[in-house]
Amino acid sequence: MRVVIVDSSTLIHLFAIGRLPLLTEIFGRWTVPPAVWREVVEQGKDRARIAALEALRDEDRLELREPTNLPLVRALQADLDEGEAEVIALATETSGSLAVLDEAEARRIATTFGIEKTGAIGILLRAKLEGRIEALRPDLDRLRTEAGFWIADPLYRTILAAAGE
Repeated sequence: MRVVIVDSSTLIHLFAIGRLPLLTEIFGRWTVPPAVWREVVEQGKDRARIAALEALRDEDRLELREPTNLPLVRALQADLDEGEAEVIALATETSGSLAVLDEAEARRIATTFGIEKTGAIGILLRAKLEGRIEALRPDLDRLRTEAGFWIADPLYRTILAAAGE
């Protein structure tokens, strides 16, 4: 089974638009490193999001896994926050994994390591193409307006075209 390692921003954005369940629907079980758990749950302020993530952990849908290459985590923190650094380090340690990252710099660095990646938009597009959601445009619009997710207009149009909308 493929290991899917998810960063904080994707969790926060998908939850904000009511699409957090797509992670489990698409991937079954997924992983977060400790820094992501701390940021989203232990330091988080959104009680509903915290309860949802704790329930997924208790149902064994969400796994907490710590990267072992701590020197790499520290080196990556020169350019990334701790959660992104742990996601990338964990992905380098887990053959065939998928990193779920939204921040441009984290995605760029993941590419330099040859890590396959997606993000909130990729998950929504996949959900649309697999028939898990009816329309992509409302979710992209909600990402922009409700979740504060920046999507450049050319990318917005490209994603909608890929979804046939």
